[in-house]
Amino acid sequence: MTRHLLHTADWQIGKGFGQIPGDDGAALRNQRLETVTTLAELARAEAVDAVLVAGDIFDAQSVADRTIRQLFERLRTFPGPWVLLPGNHDAAVAESVWDRAERLGAVPEHVYIARQAEPILLEGPRLAILPAPLQRRQEPADLTAWFTDAEVPAGYTPVGLAHGSVTGLLPAETEAVNPIAPDRAATAGLAYLALGDWHGTLQVDERTWYAGTPETDQFTSSRPGHALLVALPDGGGAPAVEPRATTRYRWHHLDQSLYERADVAALGDRLAGLGEPATDQVVALTLRGALTLADRAALDEALEGWRGRLRHLRVDDAELAIRATEADLAALEGAGFVATAAERLRHGAEAGDPADATALAMILAAYQRHRGG
Repeated sequence: MTRHLLHTADWQIGKGFGQIPGDDGAALRNQRLETVTTLAELARAEAVDAVLVAGDIFDAQSVADRTIRQLFERLRTFPGPWVLLPGNHDAAVAESVWDRAERLGAVPEHVYIARQAEPILLEGPRLAILPAPLQRRQEPADLTAWFTDAEVPAGYTPVGLAHGSVTGLLPAETEAVNPIAPDRAATAGLAYLALGDWHGTLQVDERTWYAGTPETDQFTSSRPGHALLVALPDGGGAPAVEPRATTRYRWHHLDQSLYERADVAALGDRLAGLGEPATDQVVALTLRGALTLADRAALDEALEGWRGRLRHLRVDDAELAIRATEADLAALEGAGFVATAAERLRHGAEAGDPADATALAMILAAYQRHRGG
């Protein structure tokens, strides 16, 4: 019979989102729990034989007891087997988050915590899950090596579960610890190798995949926000793997040059095109160029509007200068040393000095407020 799995990883429940303060950060943190409910509902709808979670279920050993309880309550939605692997964030150390979960009585009977390097036999679907749990945050050795000599009972299909970096595949800085041999599925005769640690969905070979995080959590990940439905056919054929989108929040890093009012309008169109609802979009915006004082005021007004519509908007305008118009400078006539200072700052700004550009903008804005008041 064909066996069906749901492969997911890197939930990082309790993640702090320190770079996104206040209510926005709290909403992103809470959504990670809600996405687990989405995964449980997907597993139930697809009637999978098991859910494999390839490490970093929790963001840290120090998560609150309430958070532990909330996580395991969500796993009750799908009554089939869940196999949870300790990763580098929640390694199976002495007095780990897993110990606390068991002391709290929070772990349902259908949830397996893979704390030891030994097969977990799921009798119903006849699956032998071979886990490589991290028992400390960083391991120099390949913990999947034991898969090759593992004793799998007759009639059981071997599936590997690991958390780390496939050697030669990921950026060099990720390969310093927790290495995984790129041919492990082949050398161990695995039907499938479910991996975690890389936060984007990534195929290593026909039997080895990273699921990625199911809820997007940064601007730089490649293909985040998915879980994998895996079908293991009879006869040992290659698995069929289908990525399913699971994320609610979508993260965007935008770079925009602004030189005139039309560019400000174009930026608004670009933000509007990110998707609906706008409240599910998280945006980091880098602005460059030079605007007149009036156009900068229009930009600021537009950005305030978008801050109210988007889940979060972070703006870096360090490279966006103010360009003083003749009308701006003419308004300073008769202002004595203020006009002289503004003229000097204008020359500096036109020469590319950002400090002069900022000072000029402040002088012009202050003078206009003074005249208006």
